[in-house]
Amino acid sequence: MNKKDIAEFLEEKYIQYNNSNFIEDDPVKIPHEYTKIEDIEIAGLFASILAWGNRKSIIKNAYSILERMDNSPHEFILNHSNDDLKVLEGFKHRTFNSIDATTFVKSLNKIYNQHGSLGKYFGEKFNTLNDQAEVLSTFKADFFETAFAERSKKHLPDPLKGSAAKRMCMYFRWMVRKDQNTVDLGIWNDLIPTSKLHLPLDVHTGNVSRSLGLLQRKQNDWKAVSEITSELRLIDPNDPVKFDFALFSLGVNEGFGK
Repeated sequence: MNKKDIAEFLEEKYIQYNNSNFIEDDPVKIPHEYTKIEDIEIAGLFASILAWGNRKSIIKNAYSILERMDNSPHEFILNHSNDDLKVLEGFKHRTFNSIDATTFVKSLNKIYNQHGSLGKYFGEKFNTLNDQAEVLSTFKADFFETAFAERSKKHLPDPLKGSAAKRMCMYFRWMVRKDQNTVDLGIWNDLIPTSKLHLPLDVHTGNVSRSLGLLQRKQNDWKAVSEITSELRLIDPNDPVKFDFALFSLGVNEGFGK
């Protein structure tokens, strides 16, 4: 296929897969359970941080950690006592355990007290840094500045050190993108431009992108993320990450790129 054919193909697949059916089996369903903006962004963060491995397990454990916060994560993070943190004991999803959960609650408490919300924090950082890799690297540094367990640092990526930051790029897609199909929640749409987002690159989107000739780099790192996102911006400069629906679903549902 030439570039024009590829663009038309991806647009068709985006339309095919960007619909409400996508939500049910995807971790994006977790933030959809909430209506309060702060609860949505916190639930989305935890769901994205846990989003590796079997999707049923991801969804189950995301529900579990939020239930431990009485399904009011914003209230819990702002007003928890040390005794309240005991509800997190025994939580585990792969390598993310109760120590990490406690660390994230404490660090989120600092972010909310200093900035009011995650959306405001990230909006400010994009406004000053104007680059998603810089924003994510700064967020990791700010997040673990105080009240953290050293082991928990591995659960946030640093693109400036090469990480593809797949889960955080996915989180930003959820929070920033807004269209008529409402798979993505778009609660930060007025704070961060979709044009600044990068593709959540994983084995599926990577393989499909290489099969289509949109990605040459063999490693799934930030250089690859930048490369494929640049190609997608040529197709849609304002909303390049919308093609995550097409690339991911082509790999998972159609076996494309294997």
